[in-house]
Formats: sequence, C-alpha cells, structure tokens
Amino acid sequence: MTDLIPFIVLVPLAAFVINLFFGSKMKGSTAGWIATIAVFISFFITAGIFFEMMGRPAEERPIHFVMLDWIHVGRVQVNLAYLIDQLSIIFMLVITGVGAFIHLYSIAYMKGDRGFWRFFVYLNLFIVMMLQLVMADNYLLTFLGWEGVGLCSYLLIGFWYDEDKNNNAAKKAFIVNRIGDFGFLVAMGAMLYQFGSLNYLDVLGSGNNMVDGVRHAGLALGMGSGATIITIITLMLFLGCTGKSAQIPLYVWLPDAMAGPTPVSALIHAATMVTSGIFLVARSNILFALAPTTLAVVAAVGAVTAIFAAMIGIFQNDIKKVLAYSTVSQLGYMFLALGVGSFTAGVFHVVTHAFFKACLFLGSGAVILAMHHEQDMQKMGGLKKYLPITFGTFFIATLAIAGIPPFAGFFSKDEILWQAFSHGSMVLWLIGAIAALMTAFYMFRAVFLTFYGKERFDTHHHTPHEVDWKMWLPLVVLAILSTAGGFLGMPSVFGAGNVFEQWLEPVVGKGTEIAMTAGVAESPALEWALMGVSVAIALFGILLAMRFYKSRTTLAKQEAQLGAAYQLMHNKFYVDEIYDKGIVQPLYSISKNFLWQIIDVRVIDGIVNGLAKIAEIGSGSIRRIQTGIAQNYAVLIVVGLFVVVGYLVMF
Repeated sequence: MTDLIPFIVLVPLAAFVINLFFGSKMKGSTAGWIATIAVFISFFITAGIFFEMMGRPAEERPIHFVMLDWIHVGRVQVNLAYLIDQLSIIFMLVITGVGAFIHLYSIAYMKGDRGFWRFFVYLNLFIVMMLQLVMADNYLLTFLGWEGVGLCSYLLIGFWYDEDKNNNAAKKAFIVNRIGDFGFLVAMGAMLYQFGSLNYLDVLGSGNNMVDGVRHAGLALGMGSGATIITIITLMLFLGCTGKSAQIPLYVWLPDAMAGPTPVSALIHAATMVTSGIFLVARSNILFALAPTTLAVVAAVGAVTAIFAAMIGIFQNDIKKVLAYSTVSQLGYMFLALGVGSFTAGVFHVVTHAFFKACLFLGSGAVILAMHHEQDMQKMGGLKKYLPITFGTFFIATLAIAGIPPFAGFFSKDEILWQAFSHGSMVLWLIGAIAALMTAFYMFRAVFLTFYGKERFDTHHHTPHEVDWKMWLPLVVLAILSTAGGFLGMPSVFGAGNVFEQWLEPVVGKGTEIAMTAGVAESPALEWALMGVSVAIALFGILLAMRFYKSRTTLAKQEAQLGAAYQLMHNKFYVDEIYDKGIVQPLYSISKNFLWQIIDVRVIDGIVNGLAKIAEIGSGSIRRIQTGIAQNYAVLIVVGLFVVVGYLVMF
C-alpha cells in the first residue's frame, strides 16, 4: 500500500481538475459524484495504509515517502515528501472519512444551486490542501497546505458572493487568519536560524537532543541553551494556531463563517480545518515541551476561550451560530489539554469532536432545508415528528457533546478535565467544568427549541419533511461514530488499556513525559470521583435546559428579562464592535488620511509627477532646437564643427 500514498492526494486533485475545466458542462449531479467518489477512494487507500501500519511493530510504523527535491539553497533542503506516522494517519482518516460523507451529503444539499459544480471544485481543493497540511514531512509544506485551506475557506464562506454579508464574512476570515499566519512565518524563520532546517525529523530530532543536553547539565527545562529561541518559535506557532483554530483573540472569524453553505461549516469549521492548530502543536510536541511558558499560555488561552465562547453560545438563536460558538469552545478544550501536556487527550477530542460536531452541523442543515432556509430557532419547534431521523441523530450527537456516557464526547472531554486537574490546576479544571455545564445547557436549549414544544411556524405554507438518503445516511454514520468512537480512548481506570494513547505514544510520548513534570499522584478513586462530578454537571445542564425551554412557546422576552447579562452574552460581549472601534476604524482612518492622502498622493505621486514635470520642462526647452528649418540645422552643424576643431587645436 505504501506506493499508493501519493494517490491519497492525487485522486481528489484529479477530481478538482476535471470539475474545474469540465464541471460547468456536466449535467445533473455528475460533478458532485466525481468529487465524492474521489474522496471515498482516498479514504479507502488511507484505511488500507492504516491497517498495514497496525500490523507492524511500533518503531516500524512511520513511513517517509520522498517524491522529489523541492528547494535546495545552501545547507537548507526541503523535499516534496510525506511523513505518514501514527499522528498524521489519524488526521488523514478523519479528513477523508468524514469529508467523504460530507461530500455525499452536499450532493443533495446543493442540488439545483447554480454554482453546484463550482462548490465541489472548492471542496475537493480543500481536501487536497488539508491532506498536504497533515501529511507533510516539513513545516514549509505544511504551511503550503495551511495557506491552501485558508484560501478554500475564503472561497467557500463567500460561495454565495451575490450577498455582501457573505463577502464580508469571507474577507474577515481571510484577513484574521493572515495575522496568525504571520506568526507561523516568523516561527519558520527562527527554526532556520536555530536548527538550519524546516524538516520535522531534523527540527524535532534537535529538540530531543536539547532535552538530553539540558537534563545532562542538570538544568530545568526551559533554562538550557536555546530556551529563548524555542519559546519564541512555539509562541509564534501558537499565534498561527489561534488564527486557524479560532482561539482568543483571533476567534472572531469563525461565527461569521456560518454565512457559507452548511456542509462547509461541517467540513471546514467543525471537523478538519479548525483542528489544524491542534495538529501543529501535537506534531511539534517536543518543542512545546521545551517551552513551559508557552504551554502555560496555551492552557490559559484554551481555558478562557472554552468558557468565553460557551457563555456567548447560551443565548444565540441562529442554530448555526450556536454550533459555531460551540466549536470555538470545544477547540478551547483541546488547547487546554495540549497546554497541560496531554497531547493525546487533545488529539482524541479532535476525533470525537469531528464525529459529533459534523453530525450536528449536517443535522442543522437538514433542519434549515426543512424550514425553507430558516435558521432562527425561535421560529421552529415541534420538528421531532416531521424529521425523525434528523432528530434522532442530532439528539445522539448532542448527548455526545454534553459528555453523557457512553457517548464519544464523554470519554474525550472527561480525559481533558482529568488531565487539567491532575497536571494543570484546580482553576483550569473548574473553568473546564463550568464550560461543560454551559455546553450541556445551550446544546439542549437548541434541541428543545428546535424539536420540542409548540410549532412556531406556519404549516399551511410549508410542511417540514425528512431529507433524502444522501443526507440522512451521513447523519446515521456520524451518529454511530458519536456513540461508539469514544471506546477507542477508554481511561485506564476502566480496566482496559487506552488504545488511542498506546497508538500515539511513539509520536507524542516523550513530549508528554517532559511536559507533565508535575501533577497529583495517580488516584483511581479521585479519577472516578471527578468523572462522576463531570457527568453530574452535564445532567444538571440538561435538566436546567429542559426546565426552561422544553415547553416554552415565546422566549426572547423572558430571556431579555435577565437584563445586562443577557445583553452581553446575546451580543457576544460586543467584541466585534470593540475590534471595529479600536482596530478596524483607526487602521482605516490612518490608511485613508495618512497612507493614502499623504504618503501615496503627496509623497509617492508627488515624486512621480514631479519627475514627469521636470522631464516635461526639460524636453520643452530642448524641443525648441527642433525648428524644422534646414538653414538653422546647417548653422548648428558648422558651429559644432568649430567647437570640436577648436577643442582639438587647444588641447
């Protein structure tokens, strides 16, 4: 199967090219089926390689596949090559597996859209770029995929470009991500300075050597030679992650990205692209382990983002906006895990989150179609009887994200809370627990407002109906994975080994060991107790949502009675307004009044126009010599001859 590795990327790339040049001429859903089959082929190849890797000893599992020498400048060599190991294969399975079912769903969801073929062109290109990001054997090739998914995100968010709000959302995502990408570029420059290479094996190998050197010298980690530059590298990498993975302060693009078609939200902003930052930190785990300051920043930002986004999600009424802030919050959980050194827990939550959040987004898409593109949950209600499959799968995915056993989210979220408590601090655990309570509350608020209670829509004009098989089949598959996927990472206190942890140990084991230098003593009793607390918190959130929302018919006025708290959370703490007043408008004013009117118009245009004026004046003077009278030219020739002869005689 090793020889087929390039085809994981080449097959969807071929589908992209075919649809790009011929898609507009295809009839019906042909373009969609070509794109979908291509991603399924990539998934089957990836699955074959995964099973082949499982049959090998752990040390022989990584595959380094070099295709060609890409850049060779001095001592710096960067190949177009792939590194398929225990970490990258997990992300590849999620990208191609979940991505294939989202493609299938999109065939029905986008049916009849005038940009049908163009949508699948963008979707295939995204899959290609995301695969490049996780399969690369060097930071530069990862950065190529990193920028590629940013481009695809821009194209897909603004897919319906005839509406200004969609274009503005696309531009916002593109610009905000560029801020984070600047950090990635700085980090790569610092790597070249420190290590002379951008290859993962070289950089992370040097990191291992630094660990050994620091320990040999008897120093604390973070105090040895090169500690400052490592901290700079990791902080700049994390800046890139805050952009792609929507963390404070660069999270503001993701909720607006819901302007794109719902399958885009499921694929890019729930299952794959926004997890790029998690992959980058997990891949660079040795470097982050060498920078305790950076890990503390990662944990703090993740914890604050988790609770902050959860608070905003409580009173959102747009069903997709609720899921968007939920995504931001769950990403915060992942970074919280990474920040306390539990790289496995962070990656495991990526996988379970891909299952239940993709299911939730696709379920919301089914609801939106059934409601004739209505997204306000206050105008829904009672949809349970009209959409039984959608309701069942949405309900299962909601149980998973709420952390109710035995659903997948319980295992991954509980592992994060346990690691935050045992290797972080009581404060981090408490923040995570409160965020978990809010998550259960606002997610079941969405369930009750959408599927229960009195119908708040006019059934005489349209009666909601269940979607066709191309849409409900992915929902069922994702619901099954949301139910059973967590058993791959069962905690050791259950009496069975954590299969997921054992699989990733060769890649992240040393980084985890270094990062987790402190913590409470292992106590199964304490872990069971905290597990019980987390389940109790989730159940309390569900019961609270049931108490307030299950049978309510009008809601906005009652919620508004909460006063300032409601206004703050409903209006997203006015962060966008603050950014607009404090950053956007001042930059616009400086650009208009100084950079344009002074620097551009007066200085640059002044120099250019001034030189042109000088040339005009000079040429005007010289032009007078050209009279067009032959006698004048003869006189000038004679005068010139006398001058030349006189010069030669005198000198």
